[in-house]
Amino acid sequence: MLILASKSPRRKELLSLITTDFVIKTTDEDETLPDGISPKEAVETLSKIKALPFKNGVDTVIGADTVVAIDGKILGKPKDESDAFDMLRTLSGRTHSVFTGVTVISPKGETTFSVETKVKFFELSDYEIRAYISTGEPMDKAGAYGIQQKGALLVESVGGDYFNVVGLPVSKLNKVLNIHIDH
Repeated sequence: MLILASKSPRRKELLSLITTDFVIKTTDEDETLPDGISPKEAVETLSKIKALPFKNGVDTVIGADTVVAIDGKILGKPKDESDAFDMLRTLSGRTHSVFTGVTVISPKGETTFSVETKVKFFELSDYEIRAYISTGEPMDKAGAYGIQQKGALLVESVGGDYFNVVGLPVSKLNKVLNIHIDH
């Protein structure tokens, strides 16, 4: 059995590009990270934290985590609208990185990897930022935006895997799953 250890409806949708034969299981694990951890290390660590509770020697488990980072600082999900405004103001007119870490655990072993995608925002006015926040969309998204929805209107360009920004690098994950799963 293939298990996706994620509550994200976006990850569920993206994994279904590879296969529809999977189940979703989640737990509430402590996701506290040490201060000063790099974005790459953070997503790889969190993907393992999410996958490990379902390791059983029989099933194949996928854990994943995505963060937005700029100037080496991780931007998580905004605490409130003011926090979302500050994040979007910081991203305005600049290029930032989106990192997704993925851990695959199967009877054949364990693989953890991360993918980085560069995203450049248009220069945004305060009005544009407030209008986007008023949609409610930024409030449950790392970096306060969702590229697959109205957040696409903020994005000038994407360098790398678009699906990574949505929350799962499907092409790389497919390659790794082909190693872990017998066909």
